[in-house]
Amino acid sequence: MELNSTVQMLHQATKRLSESSKEVFRLAKAKAETERAYRSELAKVMTAMRMDKVPIGVIGDLARGEIADLKFERDLASETYRAALSAMEALKVEINALQSIAKYQSEI
Repeated sequence: MELNSTVQMLHQATKRLSESSKEVFRLAKAKAETERAYRSELAKVMTAMRMDKVPIGVIGDLARGEIADLKFERDLASETYRAALSAMEALKVEINALQSIAKYQSEI
């Protein structure tokens, strides 16, 4: 691997890292919005069940079952955000490795 190609790969990885940071911010917002929607709807369903005199001991389970799709969306957003953070960390490792290679090649 030549120094020029290493530097080019380093530049590309740095550019991908910059783009991924923007995506992580977008995913963080989506995660927060899905959490808000889930909690808001859960509160509404639980309140309605309480008004309908559903026993308190089962309200939580029944309400969560009723809005399972929102919980799925919330969990998916959370895991997508975590995966994006992991991918960003992998890019950082790649950049560090390329920097080490570039340093070694420049010393030769």
